[in-house]
Amino acid sequence: MDKILNAGRFIFPLSFILYVGLHLGKPAVGASFVPGFIPFPYFWNYFTAVCIVLFMISAVAAKYDKLAYTLMAVYVLLMAILIHIPRSMGHGIVVESMMANAAREQELEMINIFRNIMVTGALLGFAKYVAKDKRIIG
Repeated sequence: MDKILNAGRFIFPLSFILYVGLHLGKPAVGASFVPGFIPFPYFWNYFTAVCIVLFMISAVAAKYDKLAYTLMAVYVLLMAILIHIPRSMGHGIVVESMMANAAREQELEMINIFRNIMVTGALLGFAKYVAKDKRIIG
């Protein structure tokens, strides 16, 4: 049973590969989430993908993993605050067809907020209880 439970140490960080695929496979979608007041949206899209890959490597290799989990938690929480909360209120959503689509997009952003809060909690839990390398932030 311990072997199955220990697999979570690898499954959780590797699950972020989906986000890397989205950032690299559909860069226009990722760039569209960057707020208008931040320049170079495509740079931030690709930079985010690189940071997520570095997080996964650090977490799986257990090198600087407490720092990686903590920084990833900060990133995910900032995404909720800076991107998903404003979009849930209709800011930055461009819907060219019916108003129902805008309402649907806002509803999806509420789901993104809840998901980001849950993932932030999981990342902080991993930083506290799973991380092995505590050199930087003890």
